[in-house]
Amino acid sequence: MSKTFTRAEVEAHTSEDSLWCIIDHRVYDLTDFLDAHPGGSVVLAQIAGKDATTDFYNLHRQEVLTKYRSLCIGTIANESPEVIEPTPTSLSPVPYAEPLWLRPGFKSPYYKESHWRLQKAIREFTTLHVKPEAQEKERDGSWISQGLIDKMAEANVLAMRLGPGKHLHGRTLLGGVVRGEEFDYLHDLIVAQEMVRTNARGFQDGNMAGMVISLTAVQNWLRHEPLRARVTEEVLSGKKKMCLAVTEAFAGSDVAGLRTTAKKTPDGKHYIVNGTKKWITNGMWSDYFVTACRTEKGFSVLLIPRDDGVETKQIKTSYSTAAGTAFVEYNDVKVPVENLLGEEHKGFTVIMSNFNHERFMMVCAVTRLSMTVVEECMKWCNQRIVFGKRLIEQPVMRQKLARMISLCESNQAWLESIAYQMCNMSYAEQSKHLGGPIGLLKSHITRSAGEIAEQAMNIFGGRGLTQSGMGQIIEMFHRTYKFDAILGGTEEILADLGVRQAFKGFPKAML
Repeated sequence: MSKTFTRAEVEAHTSEDSLWCIIDHRVYDLTDFLDAHPGGSVVLAQIAGKDATTDFYNLHRQEVLTKYRSLCIGTIANESPEVIEPTPTSLSPVPYAEPLWLRPGFKSPYYKESHWRLQKAIREFTTLHVKPEAQEKERDGSWISQGLIDKMAEANVLAMRLGPGKHLHGRTLLGGVVRGEEFDYLHDLIVAQEMVRTNARGFQDGNMAGMVISLTAVQNWLRHEPLRARVTEEVLSGKKKMCLAVTEAFAGSDVAGLRTTAKKTPDGKHYIVNGTKKWITNGMWSDYFVTACRTEKGFSVLLIPRDDGVETKQIKTSYSTAAGTAFVEYNDVKVPVENLLGEEHKGFTVIMSNFNHERFMMVCAVTRLSMTVVEECMKWCNQRIVFGKRLIEQPVMRQKLARMISLCESNQAWLESIAYQMCNMSYAEQSKHLGGPIGLLKSHITRSAGEIAEQAMNIFGGRGLTQSGMGQIIEMFHRTYKFDAILGGTEEILADLGVRQAFKGFPKAML
């Protein structure tokens, strides 16, 4: 049973030999923590024997107390803690911290009971299994553990991340919260948005993002069924890793600039691949490379297994090396013709159609991360005291928050509308009708992210530049939001794509 103390008893413990304080009606014994406190012992001496609730929450979040819960020795008699302790499945009570459909009292025409069940289950899985490793890997830059991959494979989280499809049929998803046959693009959206709540942008890509954007191409375009089935089983079981290798030093958004070549052998049974790829996510540990190549009469896409002719070198970028970003070199790599995706010389269709789901996933992630940034800013404005007032009492802060909230809410609404259309279109119809809208949405959302990052940085000040403590999520977002503005097609290219696609259907009579 927890002990209780009077405030007078706490006031008697002010020396280095016995130093207590009160935070949120709880009593903490900081005696053995004096030398270990990251902020030094002097700060703790200043609040010895006092109620430090206001001082603490002016600097820290509740998770700090959770981390050091062993220092709590009891509570103040006849008083109860007020701060809400989150659970692995709990929704944030902070206004605008969650998508509208998850907020008490609000309805949505899109989501059904299976979506609610999945959201709760994937949040718990992410909180308990993914987030702890994500934070660790983000800090030290090491790669995802096989243990986590195995957990995701066992729960079929890996399979869900590919989106809807036959690969999910018959699978037990997260203990059976949703049937594989009913898994749609709104379920897909939920998985994507919940898994980025680890708040670790480098690890976010390091968490098998290469598989997400490459195995989808194999599923839809690899015609050799035994090979497709074997590779799918290897990857979704976690035994093998895979990445998408399109970008080169001379070809980013301009895919037509590809220089990697694939030439057929005289007997027509193999391709010989030579060339390089750059900025390839997960390339450092991948066993398979879905590679775009220049062939005799156009472009082709090949599934290339790692062998002695495939060499990878790590590329360091402004986010964590946990992403495994690589420079890939192919030296006379011999690839069977059965490894061709789609038709020979028509690989441009494969590449472009595969981009839709990749960009959709990126949009889901950026929108949810932006919402998390808004939540952080709302919390900070509520608890930070400057010039004797909380930040939220300053009109200029309310204006900043209003703009950030407006961007997040409108972006989430547009995203859900697109997801609903995807649920009601075939793969071919999506390729025909949604390439432009998804491109426009991605361009708009990443531009929104830039504005949100700037406003958040100004709200947090120096803490927004610090990779630990209160501002660490803001620092991470401000440093890395530009990845999504570039990867999968730059803002300008995608905005142009959206308009060009719109004008393809422009009525001739409207002159």
